[in-house]
Amino acid sequence: MTYPFLFRWSSHLAAAALLLAPVAAAQAAAPAPLTGNAEAGKAAFRKCASCHQVGPSARGGFGPKLTGVIGRKAGSTTDYKYSAAMKNANIVWTEQNLAGFLKAPSDFIPGNNMRFWGIGSAQQVADLLAYLRTQ
Repeated sequence: MTYPFLFRWSSHLAAAALLLAPVAAAQAAAPAPLTGNAEAGKAAFRKCASCHQVGPSARGGFGPKLTGVIGRKAGSTTDYKYSAAMKNANIVWTEQNLAGFLKAPSDFIPGNNMRFWGIGSAQQVADLLAYLRTQ
């Protein structure tokens, strides 16, 4: 004896699996977040140190101090004169926002004063963020 309703049910399941396969593949292909190395970030920070300072005695100079930057509102330290674009950015420096800014500062906040092309290496950005978390 054949059961036609079972054939229809299994056809619907097969169709659903085909529709969901690209979603599952995209989720599986998503890259894992990079783990930063604070020591490598400290070495990478040397290129930032010509404008920025970190640490207990840090102060603003050619660029704002970056001590405690993670979690801070953009354009909010009192010892640096920020551009109008940075003051009006209305963002908090989360690690995700910092990563976007470090990748392409002029694209992330158009009109800001930072004269830096950006960092193309996602690993180097992760390393810098790991270092900044220690400051």
